[in-house]
Amino acid sequence: MATPRTPAQGSDEPSGTGSALPDGEPALYGHPADDPTDDLAADPVDDPVEGAAGEGPALAEPGQRLLARIVDTLVVGLPVIIVVKEFVSGHQLDVVAPPAVAGCMLLYEAVQLALWGQTLGKRFAGIQVVPDPSVPEGALTGAERATAPETFAGAAEGGYGRPSVLRAVLRAAVYSVPIALRPVHILGLLASLFWVANAGFIYEGTHRRAVHDRLAGTLVVKRRTP
Repeated sequence: MATPRTPAQGSDEPSGTGSALPDGEPALYGHPADDPTDDLAADPVDDPVEGAAGEGPALAEPGQRLLARIVDTLVVGLPVIIVVKEFVSGHQLDVVAPPAVAGCMLLYEAVQLALWGQTLGKRFAGIQVVPDPSVPEGALTGAERATAPETFAGAAEGGYGRPSVLRAVLRAAVYSVPIALRPVHILGLLASLFWVANAGFIYEGTHRRAVHDRLAGTLVVKRRTP
């Protein structure tokens, strides 16, 4: 009866209780260092504004934003002033008209941004207001969280999502309230300074956010056509 063969010391044959691999089949992981998963680098985090491979929403140009604001001011301001002039005149017009324009502008902008993310002026300029994807997750509403991954990837309808009602109201209020303060001398001066600073903030940073964008957590982007 043949004696079982034992591996000789220094031989190339594996020893121990583990079963040997079939002849000709290479070992998958001969050593922990050979694990291919160790060689995979973590994927870089994409800029939430630019999106994957730079295909995110393109930020609106300052000229587009100015054009949209001029159109909206004419659409709201002219009719309101014409109506107010039918009831008051002289110094009273200077006192009544700014709050009336501010109230109508607040309602006009908040409703349209909440429904469509655009006012008439923004539609004319080809831009829209969207939730800022860099805002911490806890600050987003459930509806915004549900639509953001889909819309920022480029939905078929060409949209990026729209701000919540709260964001829309806050954004509109930050811009409109200073208009109502114009008749008060000191507050009117501060309001004028605010508007200058507000425009300047568009050029601070890379996301072109004015003060009302920063407070409301929104961005203004170019409208993507289907």
